[in-house]
Formats: sequence, C-alpha cells, structure tokens
Amino acid sequence: MCSLLFFISFFLFFSFPYFFCWGGLSYFFGCDLISYGLIFLSLWICVLMVLASESVFRFYYFPGFFLFVIIFLVSMLYCTFSSVSLLSFYVFFESSLIPTLFLILGWGYQPERVQAGIYLLFYTLLASLPLLVGILFVYNHLCSLCLFLLYGASLPSGGLFYVCMIFAFLVSMPMFMVHLWLPSAHVEAPVSGSMILAGVLLSLGGYGLVRVFPLLFKFGFTFSFVWVSLSLVGGFFVSLFCLRQTDLKSLIAYSSVAHMGMVIGGLMTFGYWGVCSSYVLMIAHGLCSSGLFCLSNISYERFGSRSLLVNSGLINLMPSMAMWWFLLSACNMAAPPSLNLLGEIGLLSSLVSWSWSLMFVLILLSFFSAAYTLYMYSYSQHGSVYSGLYTCSLGYVREFLLLFLHWFPLNIIVLSVDVAVFCV
Repeated sequence: MCSLLFFISFFLFFSFPYFFCWGGLSYFFGCDLISYGLIFLSLWICVLMVLASESVFRFYYFPGFFLFVIIFLVSMLYCTFSSVSLLSFYVFFESSLIPTLFLILGWGYQPERVQAGIYLLFYTLLASLPLLVGILFVYNHLCSLCLFLLYGASLPSGGLFYVCMIFAFLVSMPMFMVHLWLPSAHVEAPVSGSMILAGVLLSLGGYGLVRVFPLLFKFGFTFSFVWVSLSLVGGFFVSLFCLRQTDLKSLIAYSSVAHMGMVIGGLMTFGYWGVCSSYVLMIAHGLCSSGLFCLSNISYERFGSRSLLVNSGLINLMPSMAMWWFLLSACNMAAPPSLNLLGEIGLLSSLVSWSWSLMFVLILLSFFSAAYTLYMYSYSQHGSVYSGLYTCSLGYVREFLLLFLHWFPLNIIVLSVDVAVFCV
C-alpha cells in the first residue's frame, strides 16, 4: 500500500499541468494549485501514517480494518480538496471526521479516548451546522454552488451570514477559545491519528476559508481586526501555556494552536501575501508537526510514558534520534532553510503592513515560539536518564526513513516555493 500511495504521489507531482487556474473540471470536481498542494500533502502523510504504525501490524491489531480506514480517509480528503461545489465540499469535509474518529476510538491508548472522540465530534459537527445554513442561503440567492462561478457574486449578506460561513473553519483550524478539542484528541489518538490531525485536518479549515472568502469581502474587511487580534493574542497565550506542559504530545498539540493563530491572522488580512504565506505555513506545519508526533511516539514506545519527567536524557540513550529531535525542533521554530521560515517571514510582513500595532504581539509570539521549542528539546534530550529503563533500541531503519521523509521535503520545497506565489 505504501508503494502504491508513493507512486500516486509522484504521478501527481510530475503530471499536474494546471498551475494557475482550475483544471480537470466537472460539475463536482476540479483542481487548482491550492487544492493540488494539499492533496499531495494528504497522500504523503497517509503513506507515513502506515509507516509509523508498525505496531498495529506486528501485534495484529486489526491491520485490515486499519488500512481500510486510512484509504477511506485519504479518499475523503482527496474529494474535499478537489470539490468545486460548496455542498459537496461540505459533505466530504464532514465525512473526513468519521475515519479520524475511528482511529481515535479504535487504536487510542487510554480509556479517555471516548471523551476525546466526543469532544472532536461535537465541536466540529455543531460548528458546521451554521455552515450548512449559509450554503443553503447562497443557493437560494444565486441558484449555484460552484466555487469558480461565485467569485465576485453579490449577496444580500449580513454579519450573521458571515459568521455562519467561517465559524466551522475557525473551529477546525482551531482558533483560540474553540481549541479545547484539539489537545485532548491529540493526547488520546494513536500516532496515525495525531499525524493526520496535525498534518492535514487542521489545514482543512484554512482551505475552507480561502474558498469562501470571495463571498465575504464586504464583512470580511469590516470584522477582520477582531479575528486577527483574537488569533494573535490567543497564539501568544497558548505559547505561554506550552511552557508549563509536562506531556510531550500535549505540548506539540498546543504549539499547533499557536502556529494556526498566525495562519488565521494572515488569512484574515485579506491580503495577497497574507493568503500565500498562510498557504505555505499550512504545508510546512503539516510536515513539521507530524514529524514531531512521530518522534514523541518513538519515545513512547520505549518508555511507555509521554511525560517529560520520564522522557529525559534521550541523547544518552538514542544519540542518533537526538539529531532528528534537533532538526525538527529547528524547523518548528522557523530556522533556515525550512519552509516554516518562509511562511512566517511572509506572515510577519503581511501582518505588520496591515497594522503596525501588531508588531509587539508578533515579537512576543515569535520569541515564545522559540522558547517552548527549546524547552521541549532541552528537557527531552538533556538531564538524567529515567532509572526504570536500562536499555532500549537506538532506532530502526524504518524510523529513520519515516523522519527523513518528514524533514527532507520540509527543507527542499523551499527551493521551488515561488509557485505558491501564483496559487491565489
């Protein structure tokens, strides 16, 4: 299955001719550069999910059903990103939650996974019901739901319609104050569930915002300062909260909320560079956070704990793995030449040009982003080794390949990122 998905990924990469416009159009499906990049990311992450879940196959923990869930998930994501109808986009957007819920409930580690699954289900489903009402409102007034026909359309819209259309995507990203479902889902999910949540499902919200923005320009400009302020200040508070985390997966999950705060801020400026840089950072975050969750799972398989108090002194036990901790931590705090750096520089420029008053918040957000990443790296790699563990494997070839396939595209795509400038 891994070989088949890799083949499909490279086939897409070398055969996609529609870089600057909609291509392969039908009534329900089509593709442009924005959707193409996220489809490629979905296929890539799903391949790595299978590679990371070796224990499912080693212990025969329903491997057939596990592969079926992943295939169903990647199919739903493909249909979501290639939908050109708002209604079909909504259906596939909600359908992608079903296999994610199965991954959490079926292969999670703790009994609390049921509560985490309920959090995920209710937060996302309840927030998406207003989106369905907004889609029906659009069809009632324009008699069409095709995205490429709705650009520039005038709607007798109001503030309620604006909130209905964007709230589901803000919860999905998630934005500060509606983010509580994400840490619990990450902590209780298996490594495959955490990888797809951090890698692709958070980007679904940003993709949805980009698609509905042409309908919302009037009220978008009016209320954008509210969302920009809330997302950036919320990202700062979440960064502070990361500094007091002792659970490794929880720390990485909260760092995702902080990064998505910058993405929301860039999107809500409605600027060309803001949207392009947000798209770049979504791709970079998908690879970087997924790799960090793989590293935390590698430690969990050896120590049986996610606590930083237990996962300390890893550089003494697994020196080769410490190198990958350093490389992915450097990418997480936007060190060159990673794709994260390019996305964050673009977002900083876009947000500061939108309002100079945001500079102080952005300085704090960038500083504490580096602070909690260094906190995670120093606590996990240095210090005394857990006395309950005498020896462990230094790392398998499968694990090194898995981490390389996260890190390599994260630092190579930056060489051809000029294509992303033309994506919007």
